[in-house]
Amino acid sequence: MIIPWQQIAPETLDNLIQEFVLREGTDYGESEFSLADKLAHVRGQLESGEAVIVFSELHETVDIKLRHSL
Repeated sequence: MIIPWQQIAPETLDNLIQEFVLREGTDYGESEFSLADKLAHVRGQLESGEAVIVFSELHETVDIKLRHSL
């Protein structure tokens, strides 16, 4: 189930994005980016619709996925 990011409390959304970035260790190629830059990048993907927040009822988990991978 896709959960609109706008329906998530701001602090919860920040925590979800941070947990995702730290867990995924997102690879940005040869360039180094700060944690703040990575957080802003993921937030931008959510705001543009490129990424979505997915809740799995079966596993009772929340994750961020690229829309085209669904």
